Amino acid sequence: MFTLNPLSYLLPFLGSLVGMGIAYYVTPRTPERLKLILSFSGAFLLGIIILHLIPQVFSETNSQAGLWIIAGLILQILLEYLSQGTEHGHAHLKEDNKTPIILILSLCIHAFIEGLPLGQEPKLIWGIFIHKIPIGMVLFFIVWGSKSNLLSRLLYLILFSLMSPLGSLTLSCFDTLTAWQLPITALVIGMLLHISTTILFESNQGHSFNLRKLLIILAAFGFSYLI
Repeated sequence: MFTLNPLSYLLPFLGSLVGMGIAYYVTPRTPERLKLILSFSGAFLLGIIILHLIPQVFSETNSQAGLWIIAGLILQILLEYLSQGTEHGHAHLKEDNKTPIILILSLCIHAFIEGLPLGQEPKLIWGIFIHKIPIGMVLFFIVWGSKSNLLSRLLYLILFSLMSPLGSLTLSCFDTLTAWQLPITALVIGMLLHISTTILFESNQGHSFNLRKLLIILAAFGFSYLI
């Protein structure tokens, strides 16, 4: 049985709460502010993947990491059909202002899977922490703007916040899953690779030069290297 790293469930949970808190108190609804936050999170996550995780999974012989990464890419594409791209900053609320249950379910599945390898991947923990902040913000905008009652809205937000910690606990507590640590990590790499590259691609739409965005991206890559 793996030894559980307490940060593997504390930081993802706190990242979601930080994002929701920013959305509630600061309300950075302007596209430019949200894009800057997304650019940092996307670049930081991509840096963690390229500099730390990919070399690790490919260092194992006969790991078939490439196949699992492709599977993760495909899985994330399928999940985004349900979540409507909320993972990389898209906020969509139905005209009737009802809470989109399918969207929340998709995000919870994504969060659970990405939480699975965290107990043994300390560098990924920080990537997920940063990644959770903009997702928490966008999800808060969607849920809080719905017509659901207050208790339901709070339950939806808390449920999402708990999914990554639950994933980390699941892999750490079940010995039968420990043999799948490397394939699961490669699967998560594929999912996050799709999200991070999509964020960076969409943040550069229009192909106009933005010095502030470039500096934020460079800073994020720098932090991912030093972590």
